[in-house]
Parts: sequence; C-alpha cells; structure tokens
Amino acid sequence: MALAGGHSTSSFRGTQVATSGGLRAPVRVDRRCAVKAHASASVKVKKVVLAYSGGLDTSVILKWLQETYGCEVVTFTADLGQGEELEPARAKAEQMGVKQIFIDDLREEFVRDYVFPMFRANSLYEGVYMLGTSIARPLIAKRQIEIAKEVGADAVCHGATGKGNDQVRFEVGYYALKPDIKVIAPWREWDLNSRTKLITYAEANSIPVPSSKRGEPPFSMDANLLHISYEGNALEDPRSQPDEGMFTRSVSPEQAPDKPTYIEIDFEKGDPVALDGAQLSPAAILTALNKVAGDNGIGRIDIVESRFVGMKSRGVYETPGGTILLAARRAIESITLDRGEAHLKDELMPKYAELVYNGFWFSPERLALQALVDKTQEFVTGTVRLKLYKGNVTVVGRKSPYSLYDPVIASFEDDKGLYNQADAGGFIKLQALRLRTLGVNRHKML
Repeated sequence: MALAGGHSTSSFRGTQVATSGGLRAPVRVDRRCAVKAHASASVKVKKVVLAYSGGLDTSVILKWLQETYGCEVVTFTADLGQGEELEPARAKAEQMGVKQIFIDDLREEFVRDYVFPMFRANSLYEGVYMLGTSIARPLIAKRQIEIAKEVGADAVCHGATGKGNDQVRFEVGYYALKPDIKVIAPWREWDLNSRTKLITYAEANSIPVPSSKRGEPPFSMDANLLHISYEGNALEDPRSQPDEGMFTRSVSPEQAPDKPTYIEIDFEKGDPVALDGAQLSPAAILTALNKVAGDNGIGRIDIVESRFVGMKSRGVYETPGGTILLAARRAIESITLDRGEAHLKDELMPKYAELVYNGFWFSPERLALQALVDKTQEFVTGTVRLKLYKGNVTVVGRKSPYSLYDPVIASFEDDKGLYNQADAGGFIKLQALRLRTLGVNRHKML
C-alpha cells in the first residue's frame, strides 16, 4: 500500500491548494447503509496531517478522519520516485473538501540525505535486504511533522497496518521530532478490516473505487527511487516462485542482453558523483543506475525477513541501482580504507542496518554510528569500473588517488627490500603463542 506517493517531473514543494467553491462537496449518505467505521475517538483533534497517496485506502482514511474526529484534514503526498502521477491525488483531496494540500518532490533529499548516508555504512539487514522501504519512512515522518508545525496541526496520521514495521517507523519518527504530537493509526482503531468493507464504505461515501481495486490484489507494492517491494497474498507461501510478470524495474537475467555492459562510477568521500564521466545529482545518478541495472537483469532478491513486530515475512524486492552501488562502494573502500577501519565498519553494519530497519533513524545511537561511518569516508574517493551481465555485477577495476594498495609491496617479484619475508617467522610465532601454550597445557591434562 502506498502511504504517500506518486511521481512528477516538476516540484510542488510546499504547495497549498484552496478548494474552489465550484467543486462538489462530499456526499452525505444514509448511515444505515454505511459500514460502521467509527472508533471511539479518545483524543480531541483539531487538525491532522495525513500521509496521502490518493489511493483507495488513504482516501477512505481521509473521509474516516473527517467523520470520526470531526477535524480538518491536511493532505501530504511525497514524491520519492515511485513512478506514479501526483495530480490525481490532488484532485481527489480537493473533491473531498481538503483546503490545504501539500505535494512535495523529495527525490533529491531522499537520495542525498537518507539513501547515500545509509549506503556509506554498506547496510544490509540480515545480510541481504537493502532497506528500500525502511529508509523512506523517516523522511516522510519528518516532512509530516514540518507541515504540522507550519499549519498548526496537533496530529498526524499514517496508513500503515497494525501488523507491519511501518507503523513503528512512522510513529517513532513522529515522536522523536515532536514528542507531544498526537498520532492516529486508523488500522488499529477501525473495523474496516477487509477489502470488501473498505469498498462498501468508499461507495457509501462517494469515494471512487477503481475496477482494479474491487478484487483481492495478488500482492501489495511499495516503491521509491531506491527500490520496489512486493509482499502478501500470492507471495505468502515462501515455496512459490513469483510470476515473472510481477517485476517492473528489471528484465529477467535470461532476457538480459547477451553482451556485457561496462560502466564507471566516480566517488567522492564515499558518495557516487558521476556515471561514465558525467556529473549527476544524487537522484539522477540513482535513476541512471536503476535503468542500466534493470536492463541487465540486476537487483532482484526473494527473502524471508524478521519483522520488528515479531513475525517472519516473505518479501520480493527489486533494487537495481542499489545493487550496483553497493558492489562499487565495496570496491572503492577495498583500496582506500585501512584494514582496521574496514573491519570495524563491517562489525558495526548489522547494528546500523537494524536501527534503520526498526525505525530508529533519528536515534542518538544511529547518529553516533553515522558520525563514525562518515569519518571513515574522508578518503573514499576514486573510480570503479564494473561489468554488468545477466543479473551479475562484477568489479573489473578500481583506482584512487588515496589508494593504500602498493603493487611493489604486494608483488611476488623483487620488492626492492620493502618487505623482509624473514620477519614473517617472528610474527607468526607471536600470533601462535597463545595456541601453543594452550596446546601444551591441555596435552598435560590428557
């Protein structure tokens, strides 16, 4: 379910739209024909900022908020590169009487301030998941709180269910940024717990229901510029292979070109800045990497992950550009980081990834880890050459003005006296001292 999404090539950051007097007001219907959808509102709310996609679920939430809390609703739609048009969300919000509508292009901020810092840590949750959904939630939460402060709202609302991780990610972010904010989570309050009930409520309140929403969807999707996820329904059996027609950002490796594609990525202080010599903005370079990776069948994973709320969940992900970026980053770090730096980063990475996955982006421990990670990136500058072929990413070259690789020392030929091989004997004996001592003493006990 898209919580606040859509795609547009133009920026609408901070735009507010006043409802025209000529627009049709929400239709009042006989409540005897409507589904019961009233929770006992335990808190009084004057104005709420809703993360709004314009889809069925968030449109129902919008109307439910108006009825249940009797409050003014401000909608916020974020463009994180989902690839969806934003204007329909604006039109629906206007039609439902919303007076303040925010549609923000956050793609550059998303990649620059969230994706890239996370990638500096080479983050993988449980060794495989690139955290595409997780990393988007803090930005949405931050912008909701900013809007709440701007318009004087005393509450925020999201459309995450009560069984997933997103409810935690959103709400931990809200409270970290505005401890006194009121949070409304409809899926934990109402009784619209089925697709049929949602549609019935929508029809009773003159909310358009697309024909594609009337049947049970085969899976749910969440997308942004970093990735797209598929989960639920047809994918709930971890033994079943996903249908090829499901994928939207990559061809299958079998259908990828029969000739390899070669690319070069330039890095400065750990972040990619150019592709094949062309300087690009953060969002532009990730967009370009998504295209070339997807064309070569790169970036698909099928995993069962451990949700923060306690259950196992099967998810299928496409992260084409991110897959290339991670391989390239590892390559440039291999010649620019000292062994101690690199190994410490690898030891801390699972903790960093877990904090992002669980929604603790704004926590002091994540910020402390980020400071350490960023310190290690001061000399991570250079170029990586990669070969893309039928789902595989292979590093075929790397160079840096700060490279720690010395071919003379590493050579098996004459190293001009830079390395005395005889020194290795003492080094090995010192390293083995504890094991030799252990062996002698335990041998006596046998």
